[in-house]
Amino acid sequence: MTPLGYSLSAATPRGEWDAPVSDGPLDATVTVPGSKSLTNRELILAAIADGPGTLHGPLHSDDSARMVDALRVLGVGIDEIDTGSPFGPDLLVTPPSSFTGDGTIDCGQAGTVMRFIAPVAGFARGDVHVTAHESALHRPMGAMIHALRDVGVDIDDGGHWALPFSVRGHGHVRGGEVEIDASQSSQFVSGLLLAAARFDVGLHLRHVGSRLPSIPHIDMTVEALAHRAVHVERPAPGEWIVPAGPVRAKDVAIEPDLSNASPFLAAAMVTGGSVTVTGWPLHSTQPGALLVDILAEMGARVSRRGGALTVAAGDDGILGVDLDLSAAGELAPTLFGLAAFADGPTTLHGIGHIRGHETDRISALVGNLRSLGGEAHELDDGIRIVPRPLVGGEWKAHHDHRLATTGALIGLRVPGVRIDDIGTTAKTLPQFAALWQAMLRAPRV
Repeated sequence: MTPLGYSLSAATPRGEWDAPVSDGPLDATVTVPGSKSLTNRELILAAIADGPGTLHGPLHSDDSARMVDALRVLGVGIDEIDTGSPFGPDLLVTPPSSFTGDGTIDCGQAGTVMRFIAPVAGFARGDVHVTAHESALHRPMGAMIHALRDVGVDIDDGGHWALPFSVRGHGHVRGGEVEIDASQSSQFVSGLLLAAARFDVGLHLRHVGSRLPSIPHIDMTVEALAHRAVHVERPAPGEWIVPAGPVRAKDVAIEPDLSNASPFLAAAMVTGGSVTVTGWPLHSTQPGALLVDILAEMGARVSRRGGALTVAAGDDGILGVDLDLSAAGELAPTLFGLAAFADGPTTLHGIGHIRGHETDRISALVGNLRSLGGEAHELDDGIRIVPRPLVGGEWKAHHDHRLATTGALIGLRVPGVRIDDIGTTAKTLPQFAALWQAMLRAPRV
């Protein structure tokens, strides 16, 4: 098998899309672009580093473009370096001598931008207005605004504790001790940790909420800081200490996005075939790394060879399971799609926080499956899926890239599934539709 070919010119169009049905077991190899989570963390760290650095293999998508534009508003130099990659150029990031204000940052739908850029805007000299797409203005920001004020960031939100708001930059951020309830998003913690070394006195951060979702994303942040010589002390669970100091400039290679790989790997199980994803890291803090164990638990045969991960359908089909996804809520939509074809009911729990993503993912997934004749039930902290025969119909993306890819996954087995806007996948994977079609066209052996 050879990797599927595609180019940036084959970016997914906006609008309705008839999900293609597989005519048999897949046998394909897929290469996915860089991690969105790593790209946007490394862009922030490169922007506040002590010298220029290059990001090799970064993701080029709506979310990463929003981060690049945001940093440029703050005076960061970001230049493209053409490497001939079908996924786009490398990025040379040059920190400014001082961050600039008097500009507007549009976060689009990117949670990482709205949560990561606000602390950096505090380093600017002048006002920075931060807003987002109307579909993202509901996303939780109140706890982040409260914590930023506690460390000395001057924010005018009109008393709404939400976007849009203005950061009145004074050229520095005091830092110090702060408590935050990050129950709604681990990005609150990551956003503070990423900028903390540049605070005047560093940061001593404590999480005080009842739960902390997506801990692997916090581990990812801590690891990225360590690579740049910023040591994060963790004296207790939910507590972090970052001393003030420089952030080392480095050239960084971005891992493939393992969560974006999830629908392709799940496609192997849905069609009874095999899919290989290239460049799978031996170690990763990405939540998508948990797919190795999760898909095996759901009945797949999972193997590694030569830096690639292969998922093949198991002899017993897809198994109904009980999964705690508190560490990997972003995988829930794909696993929901798999569960629709399982041999028995599946319960996904620990994912109450995904109600606050691009849409209420729990409600949207349940509603979409029911519209196709399926059975699913909302739980306080999750979803229960009971497999039923499905029929074609409209699958609503709700401005959410992971909702759209789940519809494509279900469409492999159910003729007539029509996704109302496949273009939402451009948020993290602009080439999704082209990759999906190429996977289906791969010659079988």
